[in-house]
Amino acid sequence: MSTAAAEHGVEERVHRIFVDQLQLDVQADTDVIATGILDSLAFVQLLIELEREFGLKVDVATLELDDFSSVSQIARFVSASRNGAP
Repeated sequence: MSTAAAEHGVEERVHRIFVDQLQLDVQADTDVIATGILDSLAFVQLLIELEREFGLKVDVATLELDDFSSVSQIARFVSASRNGAP
């Protein structure tokens, strides 16, 4: 599977979290933070769901909000985290 295909699969899974767990249906490039779609409670729930879905441990002390601005950005963050990138 190509890197682009793998990342697209991750993006689809992240989008499903938004739809199924957060009840937020957004486009992949919508800035969910700047628009206020993703509030602080939903953000915490998102982190929990990402950890559950992808087996990640997100360190909130080093978390960069830019990594969570859109479904596409979150998918890139997840892919990088799963590949061992800092």
